[in-house]
Amino acid sequence: MLQISNQVTIGAAEIEISFIRAQGAGGQNVNKVSSAVHLRFDIKASSLPPGYKERLLLLKDHHITADGVIIIKAQRFRSQDKNREDALQRLVHIIRQAMVVQKKRKATKPTRGSQRRRMDSKTKQGKQKALRRKVDY
Repeated sequence: MLQISNQVTIGAAEIEISFIRAQGAGGQNVNKVSSAVHLRFDIKASSLPPGYKERLLLLKDHHITADGVIIIKAQRFRSQDKNREDALQRLVHIIRQAMVVQKKRKATKPTRGSQRRRMDSKTKQGKQKALRRKVDY
């Protein structure tokens, strides 16, 4: 069981984990041991509440395919167990990230003082540039 929130959990049967050989440096360990984790989670076939599914499918994340499958490859650590935990934590992070509601931005006008300061700095800059020009007799 993977705990997402107080009410939402994901069963272990819904998460497909396979082990593959990691890329990069590591010598014999990389060549012999399949320590990297390839995690697949089908959003549409999961037991998540409908609101979670909708928000996840709308989320723009490179881990989510067009078919609605989250694919995570974890190979940060040298051990299989740590990579499995890392992949599961990243899955939880993606699901929680989808549920964060952005606050709507309220359009505001610039204050009269900020407008005045802006115009004063523009006129000062213009005067400074005028003094740099060639003097005409």
